[in-house]
Amino acid sequence: MAHTSPPAPPASAPPVAVPPPGGSRVRPGRRPWLRSAGLVAAAAGLVAAALPAPEPLGIGDPLFPHLGNPGYDVLAYDIGLTYSGVNTEPLTAVTRVDALATADLDRLHLDFTHGTVSAVTVDGVPAAYETSGEDLVITPVAPIDAGEPVTVTVRHTSDPRGPADSGGWVRTSDGLAMANQADAAHRVFPSNDHPSDKAAFTFRITAPSDLTVVAGGLPAGRTDHGATTTWTYRSHHPMATELAQVSIGRSTVLHRTGPHGLPVRDVVRTQDRETMEPWLRRTPGHLEWMEGKVGPYPFETYGVLVADATTGFELETQTLSLFERRLFTDPRFPEWYVDAVMVHELAHQWFGDSVSPRTWSDLWLNEGHASWYEALYADETAGKSLERRMEAAYAASDGWRADGGPPAAPRPPAPGRKISLFRPVVYDGSALVLYALRQEIGTDAFDRLQRRWVVDHRDGTATTADFTALAEQVSGRELDTFFADWLYGEKTPPMPGHPDWRSLPAPETDR
Repeated sequence: MAHTSPPAPPASAPPVAVPPPGGSRVRPGRRPWLRSAGLVAAAAGLVAAALPAPEPLGIGDPLFPHLGNPGYDVLAYDIGLTYSGVNTEPLTAVTRVDALATADLDRLHLDFTHGTVSAVTVDGVPAAYETSGEDLVITPVAPIDAGEPVTVTVRHTSDPRGPADSGGWVRTSDGLAMANQADAAHRVFPSNDHPSDKAAFTFRITAPSDLTVVAGGLPAGRTDHGATTTWTYRSHHPMATELAQVSIGRSTVLHRTGPHGLPVRDVVRTQDRETMEPWLRRTPGHLEWMEGKVGPYPFETYGVLVADATTGFELETQTLSLFERRLFTDPRFPEWYVDAVMVHELAHQWFGDSVSPRTWSDLWLNEGHASWYEALYADETAGKSLERRMEAAYAASDGWRADGGPPAAPRPPAPGRKISLFRPVVYDGSALVLYALRQEIGTDAFDRLQRRWVVDHRDGTATTADFTALAEQVSGRELDTFFADWLYGEKTPPMPGHPDWRSLPAPETDR
């Protein structure tokens, strides 16, 4: 994610195997007495009634304690959405979740809110369900054993109405797009809404035939039904729920070729095609520059989605980054700045998308790296000094740490404002850590570290401890004290090579 700002420079494994499509599984001896839907529903109700009242669960994320759910690993999502053509009406939806149980489960929790559930099945058999907080709590007729595959299908609505800053669906001037960071995917579809549980995704979206639908991944079919059309897209790499993207609107899809024949597709309002072209044609060059820094692009396609909407940020949705239209049309944003923000979101495809954070406290690994390459690109292509930007960040760093916590131990977001997690300390405050690390271990070791990081953890998740261990391995240095001070210290340590740099006192606040 990158926040837009006035024109002054901002202080700114192999793919998951997808099981075959669902249907019922017969467990010998488990359900031989079930003979009708009525008996099944009654049995599910009896099982649910025999259990204690459900409570919201979570996987213990320090910043979002009720986010994610224990006891299973999602392998794949198959999400069907039907859009009426009116972006203030709920979409009808069917979400199928293929998972593997990692514990014995009497109940299975999914994150879901802001929609209405009409039916749930587990392995094709109707199941009881209720809500607790933002959890959809499902009670199958028979318990699920550890090691068993399980398919949960939920029929529900997906409601685009609500505050723009709450995330999930974004209403645009001509349709809809998604902005699910940090934890808003479950405002769109039932899921295990935490980046530590990445999965394969298939989207099947039905919309009026005069609209264009694009989603993350590559096209996997299109079927016309006269007045409506169903578009199918499938990801070729596992993805975190927060990175899902679906665009529905009066759009044009522009195609070009990136490095090594990479398909590049951009999505713009048809009326904006000529206005946006000078910006969009820069993407192949951005890809070449990033590949020169960290190695091959990690996914099957890339592109830019320009939404005519006000979000207050840009977002690295996997293979199709979301941008506000105004970034490209507001004259207050100079050309070099727009270019650098485009590189910021592209850099996330390696740092945050391909290598995702294990917990949200590891967010600095995403935003610090994206801000680093944003600043480096501006330095190399527009003469905007990286060193001066880092010196300015150093001056502000103590204030940022006082306001939001140190880079690798950020404070929780403000109540009701989850997007407030994205504070300056995780942007330039974390890029500053990378600058200090390069100063400490040298440019050659730092560059090897960056390349190793995105290869070793491709298509997976990783932690701050993983990064610090790899830095020690690549550099051959003991860095415990360095990282303890830079990642967890309340005060900014002295900058290696710049003993004259000073951090200004933190201002008084009303925190």
